[in-house]
Amino acid sequence: MTKPFWETKTLQEMTPEEWESLCDGCAKCCLLKLEDEDSGDIAYTRLHCRLLDADLCRCSDYENRKAKVPDCVILTPKSVSEIRWMPQSCAYRRVHEGRGLADWHHLVCGDRNRIHEQGQSVMGEVVSEDAVLEEDQIDWIIDWNGNPP
Repeated sequence: MTKPFWETKTLQEMTPEEWESLCDGCAKCCLLKLEDEDSGDIAYTRLHCRLLDADLCRCSDYENRKAKVPDCVILTPKSVSEIRWMPQSCAYRRVHEGRGLADWHHLVCGDRNRIHEQGQSVMGEVVSEDAVLEEDQIDWIIDWNGNPP
């Protein structure tokens, strides 16, 4: 039996289709993150980018996201290893670190909804950044890894 591509290829070796299919659909990369200026620590919030369709956990304008949201970070095989805020659960990070995909990942279980059913996505947990004043963003900090914020 042939091993799946994510077990035999590096991120750099994947085709564009394989790369895109690796996204688990958690939408945690679409969350507003705050950086402490003194310590450099990154805090996730329950606030999402204005382009995120929170009901689907998908970007509403994926092809044009960088033009519409200039600070949108587009993941690449190189950037996965450089971005400090990538969630531990992220499929790209897991594969890069040699940890394989989680049981709930659609490429493993065959069900794109399992991630949401298992509570591994932001579905039902987030609010658009447009709904909150900038000075109130700190009130929306959350720890998506289960640790106290």
